[in-house]
Amino acid sequence: MSPAAALGIAAALLVLATIVGIVLRCRDGRRRDGGALLFDPADAAAELGSRATLVQFSTEMCARCPQVRRLLGAYAAEHDDLRHLEVDLTHRPDLSARYRVLQTPTTFVVDDSGAVRARFHGVPDRHALTDALAAV
Repeated sequence: MSPAAALGIAAALLVLATIVGIVLRCRDGRRRDGGALLFDPADAAAELGSRATLVQFSTEMCARCPQVRRLLGAYAAEHDDLRHLEVDLTHRPDLSARYRVLQTPTTFVVDDSGAVRARFHGVPDRHALTDALAAV
């Protein structure tokens, strides 16, 4: 292979990786539908909030999980009928398959019956979180 062809392939891979990174970054923190999932409060050994609960799935090695913990904790403290729960998948890996969690942090907006109304992958956008809670 000629050096020019190798350089062209390397440049094309760099451009492709950049585009994939930008797309993933744009999708991070956006609201998605909760599907037909039901969250069992026994999995977090806690009770659900009276209106809604923010369930955060995290792991010990997650770099962005502390940021999400502070964001969701502060958000829940501003609302009396809202609760924040954190589930550590390091100690409960079985829950990642049950709730289809592929990355951490992942946040569920769960209503008082346990139905997952919305889910966020990565750091949730505060405005999207407000919209998701308004729909509960």
